Amino acid sequence: MTPVIREDADQIVREMAGALLGLASTTLVVTGAGGFLCSYLVDVVAALNDSGRQAPCRIIAVDNFRSGVPERAEHWRGRPDVRLVAHDVCRPLELDEPVDWIVHGASIASPSFYRRFPLETIDVNVNGTRHMLELARRGARGMLHLSSSEVYGDPEPAAVPIAEEYRGNVSCTGPRACYDESKRLGETLCATYFRLYGTPVKIVRPFNVYGPGQRLDDRRVVPDLVAAALRREPLVLHSDGRATRAFCYVRDAVAGMLHVLLSDAGGECFNVGNDREEVSIRRLAELVREVAGPPPLPIVHRASADPDYLADNPQRRRPDLTKMRSRFPWRPRVGLVEGLGRTLRSYREAAGGAGEAAGGAGAGLGG
Repeated sequence: MTPVIREDADQIVREMAGALLGLASTTLVVTGAGGFLCSYLVDVVAALNDSGRQAPCRIIAVDNFRSGVPERAEHWRGRPDVRLVAHDVCRPLELDEPVDWIVHGASIASPSFYRRFPLETIDVNVNGTRHMLELARRGARGMLHLSSSEVYGDPEPAAVPIAEEYRGNVSCTGPRACYDESKRLGETLCATYFRLYGTPVKIVRPFNVYGPGQRLDDRRVVPDLVAAALRREPLVLHSDGRATRAFCYVRDAVAGMLHVLLSDAGGECFNVGNDREEVSIRRLAELVREVAGPPPLPIVHRASADPDYLADNPQRRRPDLTKMRSRFPWRPRVGLVEGLGRTLRSYREAAGGAGEAAGGAGAGLGG
C-alpha cells in the first residue's frame, strides 16, 4: 500500500462519493483479492470506510494466492472491516454471513502463467465463475464478473475500436485459448444465470490495465518495462514493437468497475479502458524511457525463448467506450505519461528508493 495507491483510492472516493452510497452497511465479497485489479478495489472500499462518509462496508477478501501476491493483502490484517479468506474458488465458497455484493476477479491473467497452467486457468474461469454465480443467486444485490478484452481475440481492422457487440476472432485451439475461450464461457454462464434466474450479474471487459500493484514478474509489457527501468537495464521487446494498444491506468479502470457493479445493468457487458491514446509497443518503451529519466536506457529487440510468446496476439486493441460514457458519469482521466510516472513512483516507494524490482526485463505484447 504505497502513497500513490492511497492517493488513487482517496481520489476515487472523493469523485464517486454519491455513487458509492450503495455500499453503506453492506457486505462485499471480492475474489482474487490478492491480484492486481481486485486488491486495488479492496483498497478503494477500505479508503471509503476510513473516510467516514457513510456506514462502513464489510469486505470479505478471498484468494488462494496461486498468482496473487500475499504481501498485497498484509495491510488489511487487523482491520475490523476486512475478513481475509484463503480459498480456491474452484470449490464452492461457503460463508457464515449474508452477501450483498460480489466482485469475481479470481483468474490467471498473465499469458506466461496461463500457458503454464492451462487446465487451472480453465477451471477458475469456468467452475470458479459458476460457484460465484450460485453464491449470488442466494440473494446478492449485485455481482460483477471481471472478463477480459481477450474475448475479442485478434479483431479485424474494421472492428477497431472494438464495441461490446463485436463477437470476436478467437482461436479455440491455440496456446492462448485456455484463457480466451474460458473467459468467453464465463460470460456465457453469467448471461445464462441472468436469463434463467435473474441473477443480477454484470460483466466488464478490461483493456490493457496497468499501474501500481501489478506483479513485476507477470511477463506483461508494462510491468516488464517498468521492472527493467527500475533496475536501469535495457528495455527489451520480444516483438518488432509495431502492434498497438490503448493502455488504461488502474484508477480509471477500478472507478469504471465500481460504477458497473452498483448499477442495475443486469446481464450486460461493458468495455473498461482508455480510448484516447493508442500507441505502439515501441512507443510505449520510449515513454517508459522518458519517464524513467536520464541517462536514457537503450531499447533492444530480442526473440523470446517461449515459442508461443507471440502466437495469436492481436495487432491492435482499442476499446469503443461509447456505452460506458453514455451510461455512467465516467471517462478515463489519466494519460499514459502521467500513469507511467505514477507507476514508477509507486514501485520506487515500495522499494524504499532502492530501485530494485523482481521479474524479467523482456516485454512483448501482453497486458
